[in-house]
Amino acid sequence: MFTGIIEGLGKVLQVEKEGNNLHFWLESPFTAELKVDQSVSHDGVCLTVTHLDAGKYRVTAVEETLNRTNLSDWKPGTIVNLERCMPANGRFDGHIVQGHVDAKAALLNVDDRNGSWKLAFRHDPNAGMTVEKGSICINGVSLTVVDSSADSFSVAIIPFTWEHTNLHTINPGDAVNIEFDILGKYLQKYLSVAPLGKR
Repeated sequence: MFTGIIEGLGKVLQVEKEGNNLHFWLESPFTAELKVDQSVSHDGVCLTVTHLDAGKYRVTAVEETLNRTNLSDWKPGTIVNLERCMPANGRFDGHIVQGHVDAKAALLNVDDRNGSWKLAFRHDPNAGMTVEKGSICINGVSLTVVDSSADSFSVAIIPFTWEHTNLHTINPGDAVNIEFDILGKYLQKYLSVAPLGKR
């Protein structure tokens, strides 16, 4: 489990294809602290460390992950938001994030607000829902929804987040990974299947 508070930026060093899978070798500020079998959020995608070698580590994305996320677009030099799983005695500084990406969203525009940035995104309306002032995870970053509609939403970015994540590197049309709020997903599922008398 994660909280959407980015610990550091990693860089993709190498991409290897094996069958329908892609292996990624990365470097990060905390590579020396990683262990094989550890879960790390990469742009919001929970991936398992499978190999460690000389200051770099490897993770693998299977076909299901590649179909739902933007990992197929990664290439050497890609900068990735990283977060290790939350310790049992840690603080929830963001919100509950599973690292299970629901869908991709496309950046529509970036509005420079002279001290903050408002980013608008569009997604498949069937992928999930947002609510104003609710939580959304974009490329692993826990953010608050500003505007919300069935197929789009916007978020406001403070300077610290702008500088310390890869959100400042994306351009209109680029795909990002989004994970909708888990509490909202369970409620939406319950209301869609529960008999009327049980609601």
